[in-house]
Amino acid sequence: MSLRYTAPAVVLHWLIAGLIFIAFPLGVYMSDLPLSPTRLQLYSYHKWIGISVLLLVGLRIVWRLTHRPPALPDDLPRWQRAASHAVHGLLYLLILAVPLTGWLMSSAKGFQTVWFGVLPLPDLVEKNRELGQVLGNAHQFLNYLLLALVILHVVAALKHHFHERRPFLQRMGLGK
Repeated sequence: MSLRYTAPAVVLHWLIAGLIFIAFPLGVYMSDLPLSPTRLQLYSYHKWIGISVLLLVGLRIVWRLTHRPPALPDDLPRWQRAASHAVHGLLYLLILAVPLTGWLMSSAKGFQTVWFGVLPLPDLVEKNRELGQVLGNAHQFLNYLLLALVILHVVAALKHHFHERRPFLQRMGLGK
């Protein structure tokens, strides 16, 4: 069994990560702007990124279900194996839930999502101001939860690589 993820898995991982690293600060920045054409354009970009992440994570999940990931080292403690599986599962769940709650929120607030400005996506729920507020709060909470898990994921990978000298970064196409 290979020690590295497959090339499609690596590409999807880094593409999704890059888009999230753009979408998160963009979302924080744009939410504090006064209503303006710039704010509306940034919201469009944010939605485009979110829908792209949603589609890409769907592909990533299909790939993951049909291609086994590389095995964790045999000497990795049981609790670290369990933590790794739990964090990865939660990351997948949140990477799905964050854009979905954003799309649902936009629908509930009466703002249609138009992917890349050309493909109108259906509203997922009827316009409902109160539901839009609840979904907005959920979207924000899930984003910060995702941020916390991404930080944990990165810290764990760096700890394994630099402190324990395990080839964890090489599994995702980094390092020697």
